[in-house]
Amino acid sequence: MQKKSLVFLMMSIFITGITMAGCTMTEEKNDYPNKPINVIVPFSAGGGTDLQARALEKLAPKYLNQNFIILNKPGGSCTIGLNELVTASPDGYTIGLSPLNLILQPLYGATKYHYPTALEPIVQISTTPSILVVNANHSWETLDDLITYCNQHPREIKFGHSGIGDSSHIIGEIFAKKANIEIEQVPFRGASESISALLGDHVQFIIASPGALTEQIKSGKLKALAISGEKHLSNSALSKIPTFQELGFDIVLENWYGIAAPKEIDAKTKNKLAESLKNMISDPDFKTNLDQLGMEVSYLNSEETKKKWISDTEKLTNILKETDIIEQIQAQKQ
Repeated sequence: MQKKSLVFLMMSIFITGITMAGCTMTEEKNDYPNKPINVIVPFSAGGGTDLQARALEKLAPKYLNQNFIILNKPGGSCTIGLNELVTASPDGYTIGLSPLNLILQPLYGATKYHYPTALEPIVQISTTPSILVVNANHSWETLDDLITYCNQHPREIKFGHSGIGDSSHIIGEIFAKKANIEIEQVPFRGASESISALLGDHVQFIIASPGALTEQIKSGKLKALAISGEKHLSNSALSKIPTFQELGFDIVLENWYGIAAPKEIDAKTKNKLAESLKNMISDPDFKTNLDQLGMEVSYLNSEETKKKWISDTEKLTNILKETDIIEQIQAQKQ
């Protein structure tokens, strides 16, 4: 009898132990996040993409009870960073800030992966036009002034952008085509590098995001001649910049920024991350930060973001037919 009681007691302890261990494992699995989250930014520090990530970084402890760790992975028109994101563990502890380049680069056949299908969209954060700026040391006050100079000095003018095939490159090529001017394009690894080149007069104009350019425009070091959006920016320092359309050029292309994760992220982790990011994006401090950067908060949920990726892929395919960017990329490979 005592043996049976002892066996029963031991079995009870064993079963209880297994149950408690199982509960603990379940709790640990659902206790996301329980460590800092890496955020891959596929451009160098200081550009518009990076600055948005850092605005989210400030709010992560408030809404996720964990820190964001920003990892800048520039190069390859953002493909270096996105390749790393695709191959990361889908555990929710590595996510990436994904710009329009996410759908652009696969159109060029320049990627290991087709990002729109190899990554899982979490949310869209914002949209922003690009700005064409020149060094304030030059006498050009308007876009017409720049065009006139280009016509008088063919192929002398160099314009900088954040990488071949980047949205800034596309806008520059379309502008050159529609203005019928001959210019040389110079790729950089991000907006901060192109700005440094412009300030050093190594290039004569660049196209970049408001986030990267606002302070330089406010300080008077750079002059803004046109923006690629349909409307003026709300930021007081940028609100008077004319659109390309107002200046007679049918150029409208806005960049968007979102958060993506490796494709196999589980639903619970994705939903927790999506809800927390929605709260961060809705935070007044985040909107204030983006206003100061000349950017517009433009939240979309996961499904809406996925639909936008699909529709913009079709739109950009048609736009690329107007330029020789694909040929430039192919020539670069040879």
